[in-house]
Amino acid sequence: KAVADGGTIRYPNPNSLGAGTNWQDAIFNNQAYRYSHELSISGGGEFSTFYASFGIQDQQGIVTSDISNYTKKSFRLNSTHKISKYFTFGQTFGFARQKTLDIGNKNSEFGGPLSSAINLDPTTPLVVTDPAVANASPYSTNPVMRDANGNPYGISSVVGQEMTNPLAYVQTRLGRYNWSDDFVGNAYLEANITDHLKIRSTLGGKISYWGEQGFTPVSFLSSNVSTLKNSYYQINRHSFNWNVENVLTYSNKFGDHNINVLVGQGSYVENIGGETTNTMFGLPISSYKDASFDFDIPQSDRTSATDDYIQHKVTSLFSRLNYDYKEKYLVTGVIRRDGSTRFGGNNKFGVFPSFSLGWVLSKEGFWKENSVVNTIKFRGGYGVVGNDNLTDFRYLSLVSGGYNYSFGNTGAITTGYANVTLDNPDLKWEQTSQTSIGFDARLFNDFNLTIDYYKKRTTGILRPVVIPGFVGVAEQPWANVANMDNSGLEFELGYKKQLGEFNVGINGNVAYLKNEITYVGPDNDYIIGDATFQSMGPVTRTQVGHSYNEFFGYKTAGIFQNQAEIDAYKNAAGGMIQPTAKPGDFRWVDNNGDGSISDDDKQYLGSSIPKYTFGLTVNLNYKNLDFMAFAQGAAGSKIFQGLRRLDILNANYQTEVLNRWTGEGTSNDYPRLGNNDGNGNFSKMSDFYLESGDYVRLKIVQVGYTLPLNLSSKIGADKIRFYVTGENLFTFTKYTGYDPEIGGQVFGVDKGIYPQAKSFMLGANLQF
Repeated sequence: KAVADGGTIRYPNPNSLGAGTNWQDAIFNNQAYRYSHELSISGGGEFSTFYASFGIQDQQGIVTSDISNYTKKSFRLNSTHKISKYFTFGQTFGFARQKTLDIGNKNSEFGGPLSSAINLDPTTPLVVTDPAVANASPYSTNPVMRDANGNPYGISSVVGQEMTNPLAYVQTRLGRYNWSDDFVGNAYLEANITDHLKIRSTLGGKISYWGEQGFTPVSFLSSNVSTLKNSYYQINRHSFNWNVENVLTYSNKFGDHNINVLVGQGSYVENIGGETTNTMFGLPISSYKDASFDFDIPQSDRTSATDDYIQHKVTSLFSRLNYDYKEKYLVTGVIRRDGSTRFGGNNKFGVFPSFSLGWVLSKEGFWKENSVVNTIKFRGGYGVVGNDNLTDFRYLSLVSGGYNYSFGNTGAITTGYANVTLDNPDLKWEQTSQTSIGFDARLFNDFNLTIDYYKKRTTGILRPVVIPGFVGVAEQPWANVANMDNSGLEFELGYKKQLGEFNVGINGNVAYLKNEITYVGPDNDYIIGDATFQSMGPVTRTQVGHSYNEFFGYKTAGIFQNQAEIDAYKNAAGGMIQPTAKPGDFRWVDNNGDGSISDDDKQYLGSSIPKYTFGLTVNLNYKNLDFMAFAQGAAGSKIFQGLRRLDILNANYQTEVLNRWTGEGTSNDYPRLGNNDGNGNFSKMSDFYLESGDYVRLKIVQVGYTLPLNLSSKIGADKIRFYVTGENLFTFTKYTGYDPEIGGQVFGVDKGIYPQAKSFMLGANLQF
């Protein structure tokens, strides 16, 4: 880059620097452990049954394992009791205690171990062992982090801003964790009013205690990242959710007619609770192991805050009808009416009907049994569901304190209240309706075929709305802003056969999905996307005729190989379209044809939503040996590969940079490097950052062996099975990031997603 801009080479003799630091090797643990144990007991008699289980999990993370760990301990008890001829009582109870050590800054370009490992230069050492360097600035003049031997962790003089030595970063997060204790249970009483009529009342609840705590030591990670005063904080949260359901069910059979009718009522309440946050600064300690709130700290170095949660309440009425005639003609109908406190009086309630029809053609009298199509069933249906997933009370104009006002001519400031968001009394339920048709068939006695077509329409999508700053409110109001269609075809084929002592089962599925926005409001051409990246801002956009949050930016048409190509790229008037470009720069597509490159030339570049998903499961067993394999994949999506910090000129590059343009004919895909990026090769959102998200992954392989009964019975066991399992063994993809299976919540933008681990497990199942 320096030479391209007329400067000198920073490292004229790179061999003299040695092997350098492999930061990714430093943060990844290829021997992270995971174990899980579960013990279950079941039993009962004529009038009572029970099931109990105990479980424990401990999983070490593969990235900076000292601050990446998950543990869970759980207990579950279910029981049923026949009290009398007419009454049955049942209950379920579960408890789970979880503790999570988190690396922080996940999928973030602004710091964190993954981002730093990608962007730091290899010339900075992990640990400084040279006394001459360790006893000089910045190590001797700042509270740097040190290893167990007292050596300071290396600080880069090349890559700055939030990029810091990830091993030093780990030291600042030791002892920081999240925790939760969850108690979940329900109890029901069922009364048989007649042989065909029964009523069940269920009371359920969940009590949760959860929170986080951590100690931040005095530290100097770089000139941009330092902590001058240590702190210790605790956040304690609690909530109580409860629900009540009363259901009346009628079942009967009239000749060949079977009928089941259900009517019910439900009430659901969430978020009865709140949280308390306490923080202390300037503790007389240096280690998280000594942190507590028992120190005598001045009140000015203490903060405390208490918040009450907003309760979310839903009330429901529902009914369901199931009918069949000779198990040949099948009808199901459901209707429910739900009311939510998240909507105002105008639209508090929503009505959501659904029905399905089925016809088992192979049970008709005229159907002749044959060896090709053994059974066949046709299905169809339509249904509507509602969604109230938004922040509470957004139908009202909310007010908050802490705002300053000046009255009169004195200039005195008065603290008061102001609107922080606009009201929207017309907020209503987001609704999704789905129409589907399909059939199931058994073919040649050994094959099962299922084909489904569906069209799902979501109307009134709930989300915050971007409004102009001059409106004067701090928070974005919520609205029903868009409609969206999802349509697709799903195909599944299975094969199952027993050949003597050999059993085989193979099941494959393929699904096609088309996602399209059909409405974005009466006054909008588009909705600004949710996904952002550094100085580019939003890199996605939602517009009618395109996918939800589709990538939006400039399209490239290769690289200018010489000045003649730049001069020849002209508009209709004979002017140069990119007059400031240099050889090695991207040729931007003049999408609107106006003869110049501007924001108006941006276009849609692809979607992060896969068009195709597929999977394959294979089950084999021979005598006491068993084998299972599961593979999955996706195709037709794009991923924004945003692992590098564009605003840090000396940040490290991935190996693709070795194939950059260095002269005429050297590359038509990767532009020249330079500290002066006047063409915006790296700073503009373009298809340069988009890669194929296609992949095929061997997700699970398991091989097991069951001991013969004559051996397991010697220790009183009914069954003993040993197995070995491999997960995420192979991934076939062209994507250059850590993991193509990045998930939908990040809208296809990969800034350093925590990758899934390849793992191997040994296990045993014992039944007594």
